[in-house]
Amino acid sequence: MLTTLSLWKNQIGDNGAKYLAHAFRNNKTLTTLHLYENQIGDNGTLHLANVLQYNTALTILDLRYNEIGDNGAEHLANVLRNNTTLTTLHLYENQIGDNGAQHLAVALQNNTILSTLNLGRNQIGALGAEHLADALRNNTTLTILNLEYNQIGDNGAEHLANALQNNTTLTTLDLKHNEIGKKLEDRLKALMERNGQ
Repeated sequence: MLTTLSLWKNQIGDNGAKYLAHAFRNNKTLTTLHLYENQIGDNGTLHLANVLQYNTALTILDLRYNEIGDNGAEHLANVLRNNTTLTTLHLYENQIGDNGAQHLAVALQNNTILSTLNLGRNQIGALGAEHLADALRNNTTLTILNLEYNQIGDNGAEHLANALQNNTTLTTLDLKHNEIGKKLEDRLKALMERNGQ
């Protein structure tokens, strides 16, 4: 019984993602899918999302180091609206900007399953951070959010800090290399320490 599939660095691309999605349309046992560094873009993400929309087995989806942009993020956000099993979504080093962050944030408002979202090394600015902050005001399941190496700055960090005043669920927020001043860094660190107790 196959529960984990790792296809790292295989140049799968959008076409390969389409065939892979078709192969797993009715799969009930696969819980972890690693598609790290496979040149998968928005179209490939759409094929995967169409299958994952009603998947009841997959808990971890790893799409790090691909070519997913805002449209791909929107496809994945649609999955998060309906999917009831996905707990971890890795989108590190893709091409997701503020619009993609907004789509994901809207989905997170009502998602009650996802606990880890990795958006490090994308193109998310202060506006994207503001959308994610709005999600954190309502979301009660996300415990880990990675936003390192984006372009969030002090304005985005301020939105996140304000949202976290009332969020006691998030215990890890990674904002390294976002040009955030020490005062805001200290405030965010104190909030994370409070939540981690």
